[in-house]
Amino acid sequence: MKRSEINAALKEMEQMVKEYRFALPPFCDFTPEQWQEKGHDYDEIRDNMLGWDITDYGMGNFDKMGFSLITIRNGNLKMDKYTKTYAEKLLYIKEEQYSPMHFHWSKMEDIINRGGGTVLIKVYNSTENEELADTDVTVHCDGREFTVPAGTQIELHPGESITIYPYMYHDFDVKPGTGDVLLGEVSMCNDDENDNRFYENVGRFPAIEEDEAPYRLLCNEYPKA
Repeated sequence: MKRSEINAALKEMEQMVKEYRFALPPFCDFTPEQWQEKGHDYDEIRDNMLGWDITDYGMGNFDKMGFSLITIRNGNLKMDKYTKTYAEKLLYIKEEQYSPMHFHWSKMEDIINRGGGTVLIKVYNSTENEELADTDVTVHCDGREFTVPAGTQIELHPGESITIYPYMYHDFDVKPGTGDVLLGEVSMCNDDENDNRFYENVGRFPAIEEDEAPYRLLCNEYPKA
């Protein structure tokens, strides 16, 4: 992705967050210049990859396949000094954007529609060989348990949520005509480097073409203290 595309995506998500009056932690406002001055007292942000995150899944077509995210809090299963067992994110998906089918080996998460349009989440069980199973899926949404056929798209309107269990394949889409969506994620510790099993071979963090200065640093770009 071009840095200009990333900057535009960050600013667009920032506006969506403001529209729905979700106050972000102070580190989300740090400039690249301010990050150069931050000492070891901010290592939790560096080590646990808190902050801004953009992905085009290596496809080079962010407007069609991509996600904008902010990790607000997170633990770290690889570092004993961090004892949080949970994580929280905001996610922003635009109409016509898509986030591809995947599951997590370890993480359980709730995906919450915080505002905007209607998000569509297609669900499958995984087979032992990590293929898409042709079996009914048990779904938990806001205290209701029900069963749907494999490949059903669950609609989440603002305020609604779904629980995603380990080995439960899911993707993200937006119902046409309903508008961009701000999502929340409340989960167990998040490990994007080791706990994402994409059904198709895609990337996670974008290669960046530096065509302008960064507006914010992404969570995998922080300088060491």
